[in-house]
Amino acid sequence: MNHSARAFWLRSPGHGEIRDVTLAEPAEGEVLVRTLYSGVSRGTETLVFRGGVPESQHAVMRAPFQEGDFPGPVKYGYLNVGVVEAGPRELVGRSVFCLYPHQSRYVVPVSAVTVVPEGVPAERAVLAGTVETAVNAVWDAGPQIGDRIAVVGGGMVGCSVAALLARFPGVRLQLVDADPARAKTAEALGVDFAAPGDALGDCDLVVHASATEQGLTRSLELLAAEGTVVELSWYGDRRVALPLGEVFHSRRLTVRSSQVGTVSPAARAGRGYAERMALALDLLADPALDALVTGESAFEELPEVMPKLAAGEIPALCHRINYTGNGLT
Repeated sequence: MNHSARAFWLRSPGHGEIRDVTLAEPAEGEVLVRTLYSGVSRGTETLVFRGGVPESQHAVMRAPFQEGDFPGPVKYGYLNVGVVEAGPRELVGRSVFCLYPHQSRYVVPVSAVTVVPEGVPAERAVLAGTVETAVNAVWDAGPQIGDRIAVVGGGMVGCSVAALLARFPGVRLQLVDADPARAKTAEALGVDFAAPGDALGDCDLVVHASATEQGLTRSLELLAAEGTVVELSWYGDRRVALPLGEVFHSRRLTVRSSQVGTVSPAARAGRGYAERMALALDLLADPALDALVTGESAFEELPEVMPKLAAGEIPALCHRINYTGNGLT
């Protein structure tokens, strides 16, 4: 087997580098995976890259195969698709998704990988981790047929949630974002688009994913009486203020969180990570979700690309990292 690999590390906030790695032989019950693509989740990963994870959340924010710790040095990431090179016979040669950082090859337990369905290209399968988040959010939100719904925040997670909600019959659905460029993404997903000031009100449900105080405030404003905001945003070390006076009490509004790491028993009892991830990969058979991949770079370019993504110089939903060149595969 090829024991060499290369991995992207955050050396210190704002500074990344690629390091050489030597892999151990996979033991029984493990697989060796050669990476084809990984994805940069611009919200969470750029927060990590900037050093914005508060100390109180270091344990909560750990990725499954993270090495090092915040603020750095740390190897972080969780959207990885590759092909199994060694392991159980039934997996060798199969494309798999794993919550693994940006690394050209890696060894993990068999239980950590999910086989990518035949109808889902590896290039799109990097979205599985985000679509899994969206699945959990929809389970938490519990939309009903005919609901009036807004998704506020057209980032990677918000767009994924909107794409799933668009499948519900009879709903009135809008994707709401301050960036007019998100209208094109919404159109590709088959979802109506509105700027914050033009969004339709009297919503039964608003899913908030903009990670801004203004977005959360606008989400509350869009609710009908007894309506609910499901909060998906991760604010890191920032504090936000909410208008909990005004109509918050008189209209009996609700704000509730959705947590990606666990499935709420009240939402879907007995449905664990493996089932949720398999569902997310099945949902990725829809080619409309290609609209969520808005850029691509070679793996060797990551030290230069990550600062630009963190600064917003490269506008992105999911930025895909390609390992198929430079002798990496």
